[in-house]
Amino acid sequence: MTKKEFVEDIATRGEYTKKEAEKIVNLFLETVEDNLEKGNSVGFVGWGKWEVTERAAREVRNPQTGKKMKIKAKKVVKFKVGKILEEKVKNAK
Repeated sequence: MTKKEFVEDIATRGEYTKKEAEKIVNLFLETVEDNLEKGNSVGFVGWGKWEVTERAAREVRNPQTGKKMKIKAKKVVKFKVGKILEEKVKNAK
């Protein structure tokens, strides 16, 4: 599902105009982004949690050439699914 399709779905389900739904979706995304930039986690009980973690520097091997390469440490966003969402997805048809 694309962002455009997501906005259309929100508009239909919530009886909003597409413009109102897009504003809601953008506000949600901006809020999540702002909090992750500040190092805060964002979670919804039973649904899931986004958090920023540090990935350590490491040495890897290029599978094509076999040459060793170094990868720098970096911050990454991880999502941990909550139990309610996990069950819904597991039982989906």
